[in-house]
Amino acid sequence: MKTASDTPLKTPSRGRMPKFSPTWVVFNVNSTPGYQLELIDRIRTGVKKEEWKQLIQAIGATEKELEPVLPGSISSMQKKSIYSRETSERIYEISRLFGLGFEVFDSPEDFKKWLTLPSKALGYKKPFDLLDSSLGFELVENEIIRIQYNVYS
Repeated sequence: MKTASDTPLKTPSRGRMPKFSPTWVVFNVNSTPGYQLELIDRIRTGVKKEEWKQLIQAIGATEKELEPVLPGSISSMQKKSIYSRETSERIYEISRLFGLGFEVFDSPEDFKKWLTLPSKALGYKKPFDLLDSSLGFELVENEIIRIQYNVYS
């Protein structure tokens, strides 16, 4: 995955960001039950292609960079206007993780760099390499929370 210096972070204007869209989630981290239930409903109805495009722009990534963590190929995603539950769930996992990372690390660039470096707490694996499963997202998220509270493994 490239560093943010290769792809600058672009914060979309609040007016163009529908509430609970994947991009909105990046900038509105929350873990209350009502918030999570709304995200479940959004996953069930499916993420729209334009919402996916807004997200990758907002986090300063490319589709190609994120393809390894997605359940399908980018070419198959380009053929759809609304994504399946599985793909939508992964998109929201990406949103939530980047939102948490952007909140905890000093800069989005620092977070994106951290994703590409081996982590002792994660068995010397790169956090990004674990993001191809929900359990991997959970492990990486837990590690970010430990960093947030200065609890090192």
